[in-house]
Amino acid sequence: MTRILVVDDHAIVRSGIRRLLKEREGTDVLEAVNGEEALETARTHALDLIVLDLNLPALGGLELLRRLVRTRPQLPILVFSQLAEAIYAARALEAGARGFVSKNAMPEELLEAVEAILAGGTAIEKDIQREMAIRDVMEDAYLKPLSERDLEILRLLAAGNTLSEIADKLGVAYKTVANTLSRIKEKLGVGQTSDLIRIAVSRGLADLV
Repeated sequence: MTRILVVDDHAIVRSGIRRLLKEREGTDVLEAVNGEEALETARTHALDLIVLDLNLPALGGLELLRRLVRTRPQLPILVFSQLAEAIYAARALEAGARGFVSKNAMPEELLEAVEAILAGGTAIEKDIQREMAIRDVMEDAYLKPLSERDLEILRLLAAGNTLSEIADKLGVAYKTVANTLSRIKEKLGVGQTSDLIRIAVSRGLADLV
């Protein structure tokens, strides 16, 4: 029997998650409406996973997450939140969560995240994962001299596109792409297109799909 605790102060959300998780054979779903109930349930029950909302009354979700991690460090936590920005996902993961899915996601994506975490992995909603990757790239000091158009051309280059294909996708002339690549090489201090591809891949630009 897999036992999952759902922590959310909205009854309709808890009910929806319960029905969704009941599709898994051999799943027992417990509920908590606030942080105090969640901490008590985590102390007194053998749990396999916690599905946690961040917007909770009194004891906030991030602080509750930190306390749960201290109380049960081996117990995986999946954040399921209305807050869909990458900054909240980053903070939740830093606090010890094993996954982050927004309430805007499709039900199948929440179930996939549950399965991935129960199997020992991690799970981040695809749109949020992409936003986090973009955020990391934009904060990369080495890439600071580049404009958003420069980064987009580098991304397309790293994805295996030719200059002609990049020009078609961006709706610009081939010469514009070629000239931009020359300026990117100057900004980054490299001489070969292969160097740009290597930089783009190593910096995670190829993952921004």
